[in-house]
Amino acid sequence: MAKKITKREVINAMLADVAINGNATYVAYLENELALIEKKAANKKSTKTQEENKVIKSVILNTLASIGSGTITDIQNANSDLAELSNQKVSALARQLVETGKVVKTTDKKKSIFSLATVDGVEGE
Repeated sequence: MAKKITKREVINAMLADVAINGNATYVAYLENELALIEKKAANKKSTKTQEENKVIKSVILNTLASIGSGTITDIQNANSDLAELSNQKVSALARQLVETGKVVKTTDKKKSIFSLATVDGVEGE
């Protein structure tokens, strides 16, 4: 299945077209549409779940700071708040932290070990 093209991509493609670029009215309209898209993106607020996940992620980071490194189960066992959550939830949030570079994931055999990312030899954010 082909990737769905976004409105922003369509507008940029239209602005690159020579025939449209020659008409100031078209260009002004398309630039206004781009500005509206930017404004909408800037005003977007986080959902309730995203806000809750930010708190959980900070708890995961604090737990990793205290235990050093460990599996998802180790992280959950080290913190009572995380123990109440499902393994999948903590794993998904840990994966997001890995993607942002705050946590490092290493695989030992079939175990995933998580630890805080280091910056110039110093652990932390």
